[in-house]
Amino acid sequence: MNVFVLIGGLIGFAVRGWAGALAGGLLAWFLTRSARGSVLGAARRIQTQFLESTFAVMGAVCKADGRVSEHEIRIAEAMFDRLRLYGEAREAAKRAFNRGKAPGFDLDAEVRAFAQLAQGQRVLHQMFLQMQLSAIAADGEAHPAEREMLTRVARGLGLSAAEVAQLEALLRGSGRAPSRDQVADAYRVLGVEPSVSDAELKKAYRRLMSQNHPDKLAAKGLPESMRALAEQKTREITAAYELLERTRAAA
Repeated sequence: MNVFVLIGGLIGFAVRGWAGALAGGLLAWFLTRSARGSVLGAARRIQTQFLESTFAVMGAVCKADGRVSEHEIRIAEAMFDRLRLYGEAREAAKRAFNRGKAPGFDLDAEVRAFAQLAQGQRVLHQMFLQMQLSAIAADGEAHPAEREMLTRVARGLGLSAAEVAQLEALLRGSGRAPSRDQVADAYRVLGVEPSVSDAELKKAYRRLMSQNHPDKLAAKGLPESMRALAEQKTREITAAYELLERTRAAA
């Protein structure tokens, strides 16, 4: 039984007997059902805005240097495949991408719309920027104009320079070529200084794993199509932590 219905019934019984118990239980059931529906509705709105704004901003970032190359279009198509976007979902992503690269696109307004809808969901904001960074990383080279635009996106999302560095370190760690300083990147991924104790390092790792758990992010509005990216991120966080564990044990 729903605990809130039970509590509502008990309160109603104390005030007006069995009639009050029935009324209190029904009221509690209605309120909890309405609240659950409101939460689910908010998550769906965030999911829709997440995908729409992600690809609109991606189109703008790809156009930042003045043109969208065939290679960048292939990168976007590969992203559609990676997220398993088919049918209408794929067409909607294409429309958003084309809207973003069209003249007059308002980048700041688009980022603001998503940031406001997902207000307080900092990890979703980070995932949003991670999508843009992933697109640039796949291109192999970031144009200065693209970097400048990503800085605007990060600011619009309210992300700090440290959070951006953390996401960039994650991408370097997941690339084919090893980082020149994997240990330094691992500390950036976990958001801690090399001077932290082993206990503090483990605490930071567990906090990040909890914050980035795919089920938690889905409940907050991460589209199901992006679940694989969330799972990949947790694997990369774990890889960074295990690297630091080995490094410290060998020191």
